[in-house]
Amino acid sequence: MKRTARPITAKYLQNAAAFYLERYPSTAEGLRRVLNRRVAKARMLDAPVMDDVKQAIDAIIAKFVAAGVIDDKAFAQTKARALHRRGTSTRLTRRKLQIAGVDGDTLDQAMAALDLELDTDPGLRERRAAAALARRRRLGPYRLPKDRKDNRARDLAAMARAGFAYDVAKKVIDAPGPDALDEA
Repeated sequence: MKRTARPITAKYLQNAAAFYLERYPSTAEGLRRVLNRRVAKARMLDAPVMDDVKQAIDAIIAKFVAAGVIDDKAFAQTKARALHRRGTSTRLTRRKLQIAGVDGDTLDQAMAALDLELDTDPGLRERRAAAALARRRRLGPYRLPKDRKDNRARDLAAMARAGFAYDVAKKVIDAPGPDALDEA
């Protein structure tokens, strides 16, 4: 049985965008990708597609931006804050925001706003994120004391995979205890 898709019209794209934004926060570029995937899927299934679909998508996105439903700056700041709390490195946070469609200037502003909010410099922010990851994953000082020495290389590797520099990972993993991380 052949699958069919609904015809791509301006009304369909508007409804699809609204439905998506009700469920997920998004950037303008992220919504553009979602709508373009819908169009590509419809073309693959030989559904009728309106002639000026790119202009229609641009107009829909502009309408949502003007209404304040899509705010790349707020999205970037919220996402950066959430990733920092989870223990995501600055490098990985920047990469995830780039993938989400945040432009370079907005990304720099979001990271600066995070430093301002935390009242820290980027180096301290990175150490705090590394400590949060160690706490969440029970690495280094959060391991049982008898297991720390045997798992040091594994813990350092986990920190490296998470995007932390060696010196930051070493400070966190080699900390005498969780209290020493909280003081730093």
